[in-house]
Amino acid sequence: MGTHSSHQELKLNKFELSSTLKGILGAALLIGLATFIFGFVKNPDRMWPAYLTAFFYFASIASTGMFFVAFNHAANAGWSASIRRFAEAMSAFFPYMLGGGLLLFVGIKYLYAWGVPETYHTLTGGKQTYLAPGFVLARMIIFGLGSIFFAKKIVGNSLKQDTTGDHQLTKNNLSLSVGYIAFFAIFFSLFSIDLLMSLLPTWYSTIYGVYCFAAGLQATFAFLSIVIVVMKNSKWISGYVTEEHQHDVGKYLKGFSVFWAYIAFSQFMLIWYANIPEETEFYIMRSLNGWMPVSFALLIFRFIVPFLVLLPRGSKRTDSILVGISALVLVMHYVDIYWLVYPNFFDGIPQFGLWEVGMFLFFAAIFLGSMFQFMSKNNLVAIKDPRLHEALKHHVTY
Repeated sequence: MGTHSSHQELKLNKFELSSTLKGILGAALLIGLATFIFGFVKNPDRMWPAYLTAFFYFASIASTGMFFVAFNHAANAGWSASIRRFAEAMSAFFPYMLGGGLLLFVGIKYLYAWGVPETYHTLTGGKQTYLAPGFVLARMIIFGLGSIFFAKKIVGNSLKQDTTGDHQLTKNNLSLSVGYIAFFAIFFSLFSIDLLMSLLPTWYSTIYGVYCFAAGLQATFAFLSIVIVVMKNSKWISGYVTEEHQHDVGKYLKGFSVFWAYIAFSQFMLIWYANIPEETEFYIMRSLNGWMPVSFALLIFRFIVPFLVLLPRGSKRTDSILVGISALVLVMHYVDIYWLVYPNFFDGIPQFGLWEVGMFLFFAAIFLGSMFQFMSKNNLVAIKDPRLHEALKHHVTY
């Protein structure tokens, strides 16, 4: 698209992926597919935990990316109108999230005790009902289809407004976003419990869903920060995305670094204080067999370093610092999910190799490919959002 008629100094061009990046994504997809096929046939015990870790990594970012879109609509926020489309693009992963979740059930016996009839029948306390494979599958389908439905409605209205300019679409998105937030709060929590917490069905935590939400949203702000810096300095956008938007997303990143640490500490402190065997087994497993350094690495590199580095105003407005910290948070998000998954397998001994790399490349190629395809088909900015003028005049004073 050429120069926007209302703002002659603003430029918005069609997004096009370079042939080099297309080649990299294609190679990553082929490597990941080969890893999956070979692991499925020859080594399913190693492949499926790697699949689960990579799948949840990108599913959590896509889901909380849509949550960012929804809470900005619900709050009638104008400052984010010019960057919201980047978060909307993450929702293009939802159909693959549903497909990847359904495929996960092919490897159910390699991941979950409740997926094996002999072990499933030993579950007590209502867990037989909750973890009945059919019931878990139903929740997965509801979460996947519901996410697709809300994305089609909310993101669809935003895209339609680019053509029609109808302000009623913005009002419609307010009520739809409130509905998505309620849906997300329930089903993302169940999604996290079903896929991760149930790896150890004898253990439970009433704050687990919130922990996964905090981790996912922190990672989403890290990813969005990188996208904003890239787009701000690109040939595709001029004037719509500024260091003011970069600054605010950096503040969200810092804030949710604190929130993640708060939830992580709350869960640990209550379990440590109560000292009940059914609860402490989770942390005991993550303090033995070489897991203690990983546990401390999460504290240091997912909370302390991002928090301290992002405290000064200038660091959030400096491209290299914000991108560097965001990349660190994204790495630690994978480490966090790895820390949640892998102590349940291989006698609790850490395992990392080509399987983990291959499955990460597989889902990274799908996630980025779907997002880039969305961006190439649509405007990079919601050009007829009635609140866009607020985003263009946005100025951060603190």
